[in-house]
Amino acid sequence: MSKLRIAIQKSGRLNQDSLKILKDCGISIDNGKDQLKAQASNFDLEVYYLRNGDIPQYLRDGVVDCAIIGENVLIEKGTDITIAEKLGFSKCRVSLAIPKEQEYSSLNYFKNKRIATSYPNTVNNFLQEKGISVNLHKINGSVEIAPNIGLADGICDIVSSGSTLFKNNLKEVEVLLTSEAVLAISPQLTSDKKSLLSKLQFRIQSVLKARNYKYVLLNAPNDKLDDIVSLLPGMKSPTILPLVEEGWSSLHTVINKNKFWEIIDELKEKGAEGILVCPIEKMVL
Repeated sequence: MSKLRIAIQKSGRLNQDSLKILKDCGISIDNGKDQLKAQASNFDLEVYYLRNGDIPQYLRDGVVDCAIIGENVLIEKGTDITIAEKLGFSKCRVSLAIPKEQEYSSLNYFKNKRIATSYPNTVNNFLQEKGISVNLHKINGSVEIAPNIGLADGICDIVSSGSTLFKNNLKEVEVLLTSEAVLAISPQLTSDKKSLLSKLQFRIQSVLKARNYKYVLLNAPNDKLDDIVSLLPGMKSPTILPLVEEGWSSLHTVINKNKFWEIIDELKEKGAEGILVCPIEKMVL
């Protein structure tokens, strides 16, 4: 069977996050410095390191079978490409920004203004729906400098923390869309590759589920167990084991990581002691 070919960003944060999820999936990649293609030693997978903006065309042409790519890039260049999985990392937004000293009240600010961007299709579609005409200047990289050198009145670019805008004396005024890393699939994926893709997706889903949950262990007096169990239902029901000390039990369960801090005080009030919270590496349901 031929190998599944997956594209990831050549460099940057998405590159690191993509390699991490593959590693968490138990896939070992033999990657030398500056290689553009690498093999997995324990999975039928080839990794292609490509420029983010080129990946949609490689998917379209069937050069690669799948890719970990920013959803924003597909919205700009690959609306015909199927998204198989949202991956929950490398989150950002595509936003309009203007110089800090400018007053802003609504999108009408941009009427007939010059906007520098690497996302002309995204900007154009968004503003046309609002009935606003602008002059677009397509720039690849260093978009934030455009207003400072008189090239544009504002920009549209990806924003994560906002620190780059701040450093360039810009402020974010409108969010066009939010984005995260996704697993995208080539429309030319062959039937023999689909089984490999399914295996990869199964591993990815197990890792992603685990990232959203925590394993919780606690001790509690037996007469308080019913109250505590009502707070910690677990995946089906908690596991309860007797302790050596009579009248006490150990309760084990899995909860959403975002819910734990909401109920920690209630757990203590109900008599829970020795609460341990542990990360989960994989979760198979």
